[in-house]
Amino acid sequence: MDSSALSSLTQQVLIAAFALSMVFGAIAQRTHFCTMGAVSDIVNMGDWTRMRMWGMAVGVAMIGFFTLAAMGLIDPAKTLYASNRFIWLSALVGGALFGFGMVLSSGCGSKTLVRIGGGSLKSLVVFVVMGVAAFATLKGLTAVVRVATVDRVAIDFAGNATLPSWVSAATGIAPAATGVGLALLIGGCLILWAFWGADFRRFDNLLAGLGIGGVIVGMWWVSGHLGYVAEHPDTLQEAFVATNSGRAEALSFVSPVAYTVDWVMFFSDKSKLITIGIASVFGVVAGSALQAIFSGNFRWEGFRDARDTGNHLVGAVLMGVGGVTAMGCTVGQGLSGVSTLSATSVVALASILAGCVAGLKYQIWQLERSA
Repeated sequence: MDSSALSSLTQQVLIAAFALSMVFGAIAQRTHFCTMGAVSDIVNMGDWTRMRMWGMAVGVAMIGFFTLAAMGLIDPAKTLYASNRFIWLSALVGGALFGFGMVLSSGCGSKTLVRIGGGSLKSLVVFVVMGVAAFATLKGLTAVVRVATVDRVAIDFAGNATLPSWVSAATGIAPAATGVGLALLIGGCLILWAFWGADFRRFDNLLAGLGIGGVIVGMWWVSGHLGYVAEHPDTLQEAFVATNSGRAEALSFVSPVAYTVDWVMFFSDKSKLITIGIASVFGVVAGSALQAIFSGNFRWEGFRDARDTGNHLVGAVLMGVGGVTAMGCTVGQGLSGVSTLSATSVVALASILAGCVAGLKYQIWQLERSA
């Protein structure tokens, strides 16, 4: 592949990522798809509808990922989440920080982008602060702390730290077949559980579950298959074009927010290139904005008072630091990562949910004390 062909392929990958992210943003805006909102509905009202949306999305993404792998279209061993290091403490600490922070900030990274598209100026502030905190945790002050503390604690395995690898090693069944089997079992159960709720079987709920899950599968295909180059013309090595990690990626909204802020700040630096993550950030905002405008739901929104401002600023910092430490957010680890059945992703997701519950309990305690 020569340089001109590589440039053309890069444009195709970025356009596809932007288009899929617009679909994500439009669906999330229309259906109110939100992990924090789902947990809040359960804690405050006992309503599991939005959690069923999320469960169906995970199931679809999981089955889709391993179907692509079984067809030879992507390689699970070459994704961002494939590693022989099980960084359980980073996932645990980072996930808890992110989960607590997203409650203070009125939503996770993806919800922040969706709210920006709907006219929320305070979410725009959260976006900038989260991006700066995330970049500091990637390469700055908090990165030094992260590397010197929680990242040192890990369990190293001979193979990848994923459920299919562990089951394959225990049973002797090929990893590919194990992955498909586990995806069908776990993902199928999640989809069936979602359908089990009589109130769930409505168009918007199905659109959220099937649509969001389908977008994740589409992103895996774009990044892991369409964007795969067996021999890069400059390095003569295999590459996944337009990725920050150099590996196959799907959607995530913490590190990509940091890279977006960096790209905007240093736009004239020709070494700063648009990646799938940056294109996805703009795509979600654009898709959400179009849906909000056409549905008549676009509303300008600002902070209520100093306390509201403080909560959102603290939450944004916690999400930036926690999301990078945990290697992802409710979408990055909760959907994209869990779809690969990564052990680190499962721990991160559980910790995010626990942190979210703690954050909601904290908010309730604040309200009761004020009353």
